[in-house]
Amino acid sequence: MQTIQDVMTRDVQSISPQETIQRAAQMMDELNVGAIPVLDGQKLVGMITDRDITVRATAAGQAPDSTRVGDVMSTDVRTCSPNQTVDEVLGQMGDVQIRRVPVIDENSQEVIGIVSMGDMATKHSAGVDRALEEVSSPAEPDRSGIGSETRH
Repeated sequence: MQTIQDVMTRDVQSISPQETIQRAAQMMDELNVGAIPVLDGQKLVGMITDRDITVRATAAGQAPDSTRVGDVMSTDVRTCSPNQTVDEVLGQMGDVQIRRVPVIDENSQEVIGIVSMGDMATKHSAGVDRALEEVSSPAEPDRSGIGSETRH
């Protein structure tokens, strides 16, 4: 049975919650990714996705060069451990409609990798179709906090 450590991406770039969403978007472009873990020191405090930037910030009229990652990031981050099975994590991803999950070391509690639907599709095909179908089902947008404060 394959575990997450068999399929995860190990060299994970992160961003600080104090950085601007413009910098986050630039990093996503440079790295060709759609999400970046947000770390305060070594502690995972959120995830910033291209969708967070587009829906929570740009659509609300927030300026990319002054809006902080911490203002629009997702804070309810699902994580997994390197020893969990691929099938177990795929099921969780499908249940909560997410495409990427940070991998946390059980001892240090530090981010040691990230696993995505793409990683699993290329390295482990069983179960990916069902999870991808669940993740791709339409969900209500999360607009919490939009418009609650104005930035100039």
